[in-house]
Amino acid sequence: MTIANERELRAELSRRSLLKSGAAAGALGAFAPALLAQGVRAAVPDGEVLTGSHWGAFRAKVEGGRIVSVKPWEKDPAPSHQLAGVLDSVYSPTRIKYPMARRAWLEKGPGADPEGRGAGDFVRISWDQAFDLVAKELQRVEKTHGQAATFAGSYGWKSPGRLHNCQNLLRRMMNLKGGFVNSSGDYSTGAAQIAMPHVVGTLEVYEQQTAWPVVVDNTKLMVFWGADPIVTNQIGWVIPDHGAYAGMKALKDKGVKVICIDPVKTEACDFFGAEWIAPRPQTDVAMMLGVAHTLVAEKLHDEKFLKEYTTGFDKFLPYLMGETDKTPKSAEWAAAICDVPADVIKDLARRFAGNRTMLAGGWSLQRQHHGEQAHWMLVTLASMLGQVGLPGGGFGFSYHYASGGTPAADAPALTGITDGGKAKEGAAWLTESGAATIPLARVVDMLLNPGKEFDFNGKRQKYPDIKMAYWVGGNPFAHHQDRNRMVGAWRKLETFIVQDFQWTPTARFADIVLPATTSYERNDIESVGDYSSSAIIAMKKVIDPVFEAKNDYDIFAGLAAKLGKEKEFTEGKSEMDWIKSFYEAAATQAKTKKIDMPAFDAFWNGAGVVEFSVSTGKSFVRHGKFREDPLLNPLGTPSGKIEIFSRNIEKMGYDDCPPHPTWMEPVERLGGPSAKYKLHINTSHPKGRLHSQLCGTKLRETYQISGHEPCLINTKDAAERGIKDGDVVRVYNDRGQILAGAKVTDAIRPGVIRVNEGGWYDPAEGGKVGALCRWGDVNVLTVDIGTSKLAQGNCGHTAIGEVEKYAGPAVTVEVFSTPKGG
Repeated sequence: MTIANERELRAELSRRSLLKSGAAAGALGAFAPALLAQGVRAAVPDGEVLTGSHWGAFRAKVEGGRIVSVKPWEKDPAPSHQLAGVLDSVYSPTRIKYPMARRAWLEKGPGADPEGRGAGDFVRISWDQAFDLVAKELQRVEKTHGQAATFAGSYGWKSPGRLHNCQNLLRRMMNLKGGFVNSSGDYSTGAAQIAMPHVVGTLEVYEQQTAWPVVVDNTKLMVFWGADPIVTNQIGWVIPDHGAYAGMKALKDKGVKVICIDPVKTEACDFFGAEWIAPRPQTDVAMMLGVAHTLVAEKLHDEKFLKEYTTGFDKFLPYLMGETDKTPKSAEWAAAICDVPADVIKDLARRFAGNRTMLAGGWSLQRQHHGEQAHWMLVTLASMLGQVGLPGGGFGFSYHYASGGTPAADAPALTGITDGGKAKEGAAWLTESGAATIPLARVVDMLLNPGKEFDFNGKRQKYPDIKMAYWVGGNPFAHHQDRNRMVGAWRKLETFIVQDFQWTPTARFADIVLPATTSYERNDIESVGDYSSSAIIAMKKVIDPVFEAKNDYDIFAGLAAKLGKEKEFTEGKSEMDWIKSFYEAAATQAKTKKIDMPAFDAFWNGAGVVEFSVSTGKSFVRHGKFREDPLLNPLGTPSGKIEIFSRNIEKMGYDDCPPHPTWMEPVERLGGPSAKYKLHINTSHPKGRLHSQLCGTKLRETYQISGHEPCLINTKDAAERGIKDGDVVRVYNDRGQILAGAKVTDAIRPGVIRVNEGGWYDPAEGGKVGALCRWGDVNVLTVDIGTSKLAQGNCGHTAIGEVEKYAGPAVTVEVFSTPKGG
């Protein structure tokens, strides 16, 4: 198997490992293809520049206007190996060089040849032409179909930086234009972020955790349930500080007992030498109920805590004990569903109750059908243990994300550019669509079902009739589920605009493509540490933009000018004016905290970083103040307490989300009553990229198998199918088919295979529904339904299928090169 156009371009590079941070990254820069040499504009002086990324802060070395190497910031305690891919993203063959338009759309107008989307055949256009086309199309759609016909609720991980926040900039421009359809939620925590406010009064999934030093000192049993913090703490929404790795090492060095509950033996499990318990996927709620039943049956639950700090346990208990449905949720009942022995479930209950236990739940638990129930049940279980608010006890939902639990510094907040206001429900134009905002994961439903009513968190709304979509800073043709359904839905659009720096699978489905700069070709400013806020870094421009790429701010300012709104968009400020204003606002806050920060010019022209000290953050206990005095420090729920039974949810009357944690059969699962296929398809986060970011770089060489996305398969399952390590396999179900490279291992339970999410969609026939994906985009196979009427989150972990050794003709992966005309 080969990757088109890369072998010649990267022959020298392919022999070099990318896992040796600075040295490997230097090799990347030195041997980057001559293809891009013509695109370099040598104006930024040579030297070393400190900047940042989703994978950490780093120093880039520039020679002759090119980045030749990167090395981690010396104060990063656990640099990510993915930094090597950051360099390659600038010079990758997937880089978008010029503004482009799909030929059929350009020659025949909006709506032309929708079946041809994704098949390539682009035409280069000038920036002036691109600005004219986009501005006129925005105006045409609004005039012809109304403001509710344009979807700009763009989602994705974009890039760090408080100015070039492309999604805020898009919405800022759209708000000035007049209106648009927005989105709410995200793909990471779509179910939990709606359910948790009803249960504990906050999103919870993005809140600070009990600090790692407190955990190390007090926790006796650490349980990672559906989480792999060794892999996922590499990244951050801002610039990650990687502080969790010190906490995890200290926990390991102290010898604290760790249990990992996951169908896959994770990197965290190996790191801690942890006990591995592998339930069937999507059965975690049943397993938790079995633990809870044992706690009650053996009188191990904390009745005093439940009475003082929670409401609704009395309504949940009859369900748990089987009084309402004649089915006690005993360990034996749970064992039949989750395939974990009843004795193990009972033993977990005893150990949880007999130790200071921290239940660290991953987000994977709620990215599945009825996903609202999992985090709700975990909170209920922690409440029954009575340890919520105690040092080292209770629950946490972000120990695996962006180093949650790293002690927070006493730092000022760093502001950023705003979207200028949000689409408002009360606006008159909404009467034709019924919704200003849709739940993000229902974007395909929206396209396929204009005017259809849907339920969402207690409201009943209608899908708008979308004719145009504008996407920035994201890759929905990687992160959305059921790819073939999505390909068909995208044909409903008259115009699709994508603004990005790489030819992602999404860009290949666009009608107009606008080339944006990477973070390393522009100036910006950002915080270090999602939870610690330990520093502010000047994200200085490392090199000038390659080819004709423009900054996101400049692109939207240009479009605003075409719409007659440039002054309102820019407020008369340049790039550096905005950055200085963000810094100075933080400096003003710092004065009230008696923190010294240098003047902006000294900061920007000097070290380019301001660090903040940690004082009380090391002793933080999540929900500690609530436990100390629930009357003075109530939660944000109607009762002010943990709501095991939610009256608000009860009033909604949803048949797929009862008012207390409940085991509900997913639409499909391993061992389920309607399982057509014999394997569950696990879609966990990859080690070598951030979702789909960096998939278009040389980091693929560190994990690909036989030129494809890896597929972990148990030794027994592989033998039954005649599959050997390194074989190219076809993974399939009724929704689609992909190729992958087999990794035969006992580090995954029988009946489960794993293909990581984020692989780039590469259809053998571009734009064709049902086409074979040559690289291995697992979301070809996943279910595209809402988690429930409550949250309407995505079900990215709901998929069953089958795998076989691939016997078809040899294929060439093409998604990592430019499309025709690109």
